[in-house]
Amino acid sequence: MTELRVCFIGDSLVLGTGDDDFLGWPGRIMQREREAGHNVTLYNTGIRGDTTTMIEPRWRAEAEARLPKENPGALVFSFGCNDMAMQNGELRNAPEVAVASARRMISEAKDWLPTLWIGPPPVNDDDMPFSSAPGRERFLSSSRNVQLSDMFQDVAAELGVPYLDLFSLLAANSEWPKFYVKGDGVHPTREGYATIAEHIIGWDAWRKWFDA
Repeated sequence: MTELRVCFIGDSLVLGTGDDDFLGWPGRIMQREREAGHNVTLYNTGIRGDTTTMIEPRWRAEAEARLPKENPGALVFSFGCNDMAMQNGELRNAPEVAVASARRMISEAKDWLPTLWIGPPPVNDDDMPFSSAPGRERFLSSSRNVQLSDMFQDVAAELGVPYLDLFSLLAANSEWPKFYVKGDGVHPTREGYATIAEHIIGWDAWRKWFDA
């Protein structure tokens, strides 16, 4: 049995927006580890609409409040879609700004606790714009997401942090386009989150936390 408290840090795709079960992929992977006999605690700090630069100033305090030094703790980060969203004709964050923010954040995280990094997924470009509030339209893009994911992966390699290229895994799945919430184009249904969870559960870097 492994004892581990895991703080999941990111945006609405970490939170699990669109999942009728309110589990998202963090809830599903931790549920599986509990069923396997591990003593796990889940802390989900995903916030809808957050960009990388919005997560950076908040993540440490939120994680420290949940991960006391007396207990084994770990961090899982996932973000990026919101940076690449066009709003009012402009990107919310330029790629180099998002990458610089991510580098600072992940570098600090890995020096504190075991850290994993999961890249942004595809979106449904044909179901844009996405609107989460009246009068607020955002155009997300798979091509911009994969560009940012590649840049994130390079940073992860430099820092020596395991990185899951979620975009490539989902883009190669012919079933994936069926799993977007209709009229949304960004957030998966419960089936989509279950698909993401399976990729993470089988990921070597994740398994090392539990199968050592």
